[in-house]
Order: sequence, then structure tokens, then C-alpha cells
Amino acid sequence: MPLTVLSDSDVRNLLLGLTKEDIHDLQSSLADALHYYSTSTEEDHNGCCSTLQPLRTALKRSDGQTTLFMPASSNDGLGVKIVTLSEPDTKKNGVGSVRSLASFDSLSLSQQPSPSSTTAFDVPPDSIASSQSTTPKGSLTLLDRSGTPRALINAEELTAFRTALASTMLFKKRTNVHDVVVFGAGKQAYWHIRLALLLRGSEIHHLNIINRSFETAQHLIERLYKPHDEPAVFPKLTVPTADITDLARPKIQILTPNHTEYERLLKSTVRASSVIFCTTPSLSPLFPASYLTNTEGRKKGRYVAAIGSYKPHMVELHPDILRQNVAAEHKHHHHKHARTGGAIIVDSVEACLKEAGEVIQAGLGGHEVVEIGELLMLKKEADKQRKESLESEGMDRSGVELGEAKKVKGQKKQKEPDAGDGGMMEWLQKGNVIYKSVGLGLMDVQVGMDLVRLADDRGIGTRIENF
Repeated sequence: MPLTVLSDSDVRNLLLGLTKEDIHDLQSSLADALHYYSTSTEEDHNGCCSTLQPLRTALKRSDGQTTLFMPASSNDGLGVKIVTLSEPDTKKNGVGSVRSLASFDSLSLSQQPSPSSTTAFDVPPDSIASSQSTTPKGSLTLLDRSGTPRALINAEELTAFRTALASTMLFKKRTNVHDVVVFGAGKQAYWHIRLALLLRGSEIHHLNIINRSFETAQHLIERLYKPHDEPAVFPKLTVPTADITDLARPKIQILTPNHTEYERLLKSTVRASSVIFCTTPSLSPLFPASYLTNTEGRKKGRYVAAIGSYKPHMVELHPDILRQNVAAEHKHHHHKHARTGGAIIVDSVEACLKEAGEVIQAGLGGHEVVEIGELLMLKKEADKQRKESLESEGMDRSGVELGEAKKVKGQKKQKEPDAGDGGMMEWLQKGNVIYKSVGLGLMDVQVGMDLVRLADDRGIGTRIENF
């Protein structure tokens, strides 16, 4: 078997060529792997079983960089991802841009606000694409089931893509995705936005990017619509038109901390949101808990995915938001509010209890978190139901399907999400849902194997015969 080598540009070209149907197929494959991860035992002889997935090993060096070693097993083979990350510079106090709030369509940027005092909520951390990059850099090595080398892949773009692929599984099922808010403007933000537009673009009316640097956010937008061009230098912006892009074009605004009314605009933007993607390696909450926890904030159901923080001291969401989401529902309320499920959805219970800052600082235990793999229906089961013409809420013709949460075999029973009288499906589609991910090596191996097959079929990358 030849060894397939995919450079960073190879991976990017492959990913940029993916269609909506390709995304559905990749999500279905990943959903099956996560389902097996959460429900299989060693007796099932399933390569995705959680007992076969070691926790990642972290090596922190004196220069502040952390190298992660992430071995994993799937039904297609084995793999290990080795990536190095840098934490954001906590000594930086200045904001990185003199631009403030801008609509990408109107480009009304004449206002030059004076700097204002900054608090923990005034200044989001530097984006992944800032001068001190925190983008994971490294490689993914894949072996087939016999241990024969199968592929060597640059992991920089792949890591962001596979994270977004997982967190948009639940996003795809949401009833309302009209107002999307993204914190950050690096690769994670890019792929969350791109997949959101591919999957539900026609339903997204507003896209708000909240980031320290206006220029970085502007470059992200240009890369979305003109991915093969170098970003223009501010203030020259090339506004995308329908004839040069297949992506939907919602109204896009950029918000940076230098705006004189930043706190008011941040509050109104978060409150208006139906979806929030947090994609920064933040050391403090990105916005006050009260924006979502008080009476006004709870009126609307939201899907919130927090994927940027990956260590116990890192947080993007205030712990009070998680505590409220796992609190027991009462049958009688003085104020109407969106349903909460009684649990936080995570990629891995074991990993998040040890590594996810939001979960740890909120004091949550294993009975208050549920793995996304427990909520996903196997593709073969969904196909069987379609063939039998059984109507099921949450099913459609392609992509990821949702099923009822089950007890995890061989593990301590997890708390099943309790969405009240409306049921779990109503909560997942309309209620307040928080998804927290710190990343699994299984995701890299499963998605990597699928991408290598696509690359071979499409003639992308370099193949070394008889490696």
C-alpha cells in the first residue's frame, strides 16, 4: 500500500473542494465513530471503543509551548497526532485594532473611537491568527489495521476542520439559526463559519464576528468568499458578490473592543444570538454570565459551542452559565424561559472532567455531562428507519441523526438529559444547549482516514509507493 502525504496546502485544497453532500458524509462517518466511542465495550471488539482511546499526553516546555500527543484507534486503523500550541500572552493589555463596529456590506468605518477602560469582558483574547499564533502545528500519522503506514498529514487545517465538523452536528438540527455569533477569527472560527454557511447558509440572516483585531476578522471574511486569493489590505475590501461565491451571504458585522459602546453592543449581540461559537484559547469568560442567565437572557433558546479552551485554567463561558444549564427544571416558573436539558453535552466525559476549564470551574460531575455519541444514531439504523418509512423527529435525508440517549455500556450510568414535558428532542432543537469539546484523537483518526480516501480518489497529495 502506498503512503499518502498531504501537505497543509493539500489539506486546504481538499477541504475547500468539499460540497454540502461531502460534509454530510464526513459527519455521518464521524457520528458513527463517536457513537461507538460512547456505547461500545471491549467485548464488542470495536476499534472506536473508549477503552482503546488513551488520554492525550501533554508536554509543556519552558518557552510556554505545549506539545500534545494524541494516540487513537478507529475501525479503519490507528493513528497519532502530535501538535504544538502556544498559549495567549496574558501580559498584553492593549487592544489590537482602532476599528470598532463595521458591517462588511456598508463598510461605514469613519468613526475612530477613543480607547476606553478595559475589563475582563472588554477585551477578547487574541485570535488564533494573531501575532502570537496559538494554531496547533504538527502532523497526523495514520496506520491501517495491520499497522502498515497509510498517511502523513499536516494537522494545522485538519484540527480546526474536524472540531467544526463535530460541533456543527447539533447546529444542523437547530430550529433557529438566524443569528450566529462567533468569538475569534482564526482557523477554528473560519471552519465553523464555513461549515455553518454550507449546511444552513440560506437560514442565517446575521453573522457577527467578535474579535480583538478588525483586520484579522476582515481577512477571515475575505478568505471565506475568495479562499484562493491573498486578503486585501485595509481599507481596500473586496465585497463578495453572488457570481464569485457559492456560499450564502448573510449580513456580516465585525465588533472589536475599541468601540465606545462595546459593552452595550456585546450584550445586545449575545442576547440576539441563536447560535454562539466560542473559538478562542481564552483565560477568562468572553462575556458576563448574566447576558444569558438572567430572565431576559433565558427567554430565547440557543446553541452554544465552546471549543477553544482546552486546559483547566482556560474558560470561554462563565461557569455560572453551565451551572444554570444543569440545574433541575421546575414545573412552575414566574417567567417563561427556554428549556434546559439538565446536562452539558461533551465530546468525552473523561477528558472534559480532567481538561475542560468551564466544566471543572463549574464544579460539574459525571452525572451532569452527557457525551454527544450517546445522542447520535448510527447511520445504518437511520437508513433502516427510512427504508421502513418510519417518521422520526430529528431525521432528514442526509447527515447526522439524533436518537434517544442510552446508558453507556461498561461505564457508570450518565445522567440522561431531562428536557421536561417536551422531551429531549425538543431541547436539542429549540432549548438552551451547550456543547463543550477539548478534542479527541479518535476524531483526527476517523476524519483523517476519510480525507485520505477522498484525496486518493481526487488525485490530491503525494503518494510514495512501497513505503
